[in-house]
Amino acid sequence: MSERTQDHGQDGRPTPPAKGERLADWADGRLGIHTLGKSQLRKVFPDHWSFMFGEICLYSFLILILTGVWLTLFFEPSGMEVEYNGTYVPLKGVLVTRAYESTVDISMEVRGGLLIRQIHHWAALVFVAGMLVHMMRVFFTGAFRKPRELNWLFGWTLLMLGLITGLTGYSLPDDLLSGTGVRFAQGAILSIPVVGTYVSFFLFGGEFPGHDIIPRLFAVHVLLLPGIMLGLVVAHLILVFYHKHTQFAGPGRSERNVIGAPFFPVYVAKAGGFFFLVFGVLALMGALATINPVWALGPYRPDMVGTGAQPDWYLGFSEGLIRVMPSWEINAWGHTLELGVFIPFALFPLIMMVIAAYPFAEAWVTKDRREHHIADRPRNAPARTSFGVAWLSLYGVLMVGGGNDIWATHFHLSINAITWFVRIAFFVVPPLAYAVTYRVCLGLQRRDRAKVLHGRESGIIKRLPHGEYVEVHQPLSQAERYTLTAHEQPVPFEVGPLVDANGVARKVPRTDRLRARLSRAMYGPGTQVPKPTAQEYRQVHSGDGHP
Repeated sequence: MSERTQDHGQDGRPTPPAKGERLADWADGRLGIHTLGKSQLRKVFPDHWSFMFGEICLYSFLILILTGVWLTLFFEPSGMEVEYNGTYVPLKGVLVTRAYESTVDISMEVRGGLLIRQIHHWAALVFVAGMLVHMMRVFFTGAFRKPRELNWLFGWTLLMLGLITGLTGYSLPDDLLSGTGVRFAQGAILSIPVVGTYVSFFLFGGEFPGHDIIPRLFAVHVLLLPGIMLGLVVAHLILVFYHKHTQFAGPGRSERNVIGAPFFPVYVAKAGGFFFLVFGVLALMGALATINPVWALGPYRPDMVGTGAQPDWYLGFSEGLIRVMPSWEINAWGHTLELGVFIPFALFPLIMMVIAAYPFAEAWVTKDRREHHIADRPRNAPARTSFGVAWLSLYGVLMVGGGNDIWATHFHLSINAITWFVRIAFFVVPPLAYAVTYRVCLGLQRRDRAKVLHGRESGIIKRLPHGEYVEVHQPLSQAERYTLTAHEQPVPFEVGPLVDANGVARKVPRTDRLRARLSRAMYGPGTQVPKPTAQEYRQVHSGDGHP
């Protein structure tokens, strides 16, 4: 059919546009959708398996919102006590709160309720795990450098809000486990000097546990925190689009371009398939793996604590800080300062803030104000990689402390021995992890250097005419050699001579002296394996044909 036949009727008059076309024209004239889509839908995104961690965070967050909205239709956030008369026989006649009763009803009486509850809980665990892994991927590859510092803070804030949202979420059912967690949080609040008791009274509406905490946690968990997180997620994605995605070094890739697949239709199709894959895995976990069986734990009572009471994994390190801290306290002027609780309570945000502040400390040491769109291989930044591994090792050590009773009962160990192990490991393991990781990074750099100069080992042994046996190496392609040598090796910052040409001592600011010391420690002699040069490569391959 010709264009004239499509645009005009049989009488020769122009055919009016269809309703969908008119709607599209109306929206484009007011919102600029066509212009925006034309510029953004063809935006190119690089492809690498590690980039999927961020997608796992996004998709699990969407599943959390969907399942959370469904659960709010049946959950009653009330601390009022009633007598349970539901279908679960072992609880009949027991005094429970309406929050606990509605949670059991969702699990026992609402069709599909238990499945949705468990998908929601598993999605929360995967969401926080995905954020932590995604954040460390960004950290180890240096993807937090200019111009992405603000996006790094957005991601870190999302992780912190995720921890708090998880705490408020699993506290809502008011079962014995969640009630113990709320009691733990209240004890930490009471340890705050001077104002601790006032803050506790304000949050709980009086003496613990009161009737106000569950409705307040519900409002924070359902409205406040998800709203803030949704705004941060949108801002995070907008900045990803605006700054373009980082990519690993390779032929044709530079700080000024991105090589990959267009957002539409390739990336959209992949993202859609991956969303349903994540949803399917979470649905399978919710259907097969029981989590938080509130009917078996029973309702919360202030005079009872369940055995093996543990928070979700992401708060295990804060629990570990409390459990392994000695019970120090100071009594002065009629007041008691409970250092055994307050110090761990204060260390929790400080440990998290250390990893948040590192990118700015690195930029201060290097004085690097350039934009970076090429991601580092972790081995080529040994100081940064070692610091990240040390931070993760501290996280892991404290998680062991948070489950010291579980370790003791399952492996028939002394709980005191485990507690002392964690106390010592708190100071010993991070420096040890730093030193070991540093040596591993330098070893991998030496292997890359040897691979560039001599090629890849083929396993073939060759005998030369004069009787020498050598292994035949397969030379790398030019693209592989470029990828292994494309990284930069920073030069340490120097303050210069301390005495000028006239013999007068120069005034060097203390900040510059500190920067020079840190720069030498991070990038000075012995901290990097020099990259092979073109001259070295030609010298190796200009001999008798073998390395």
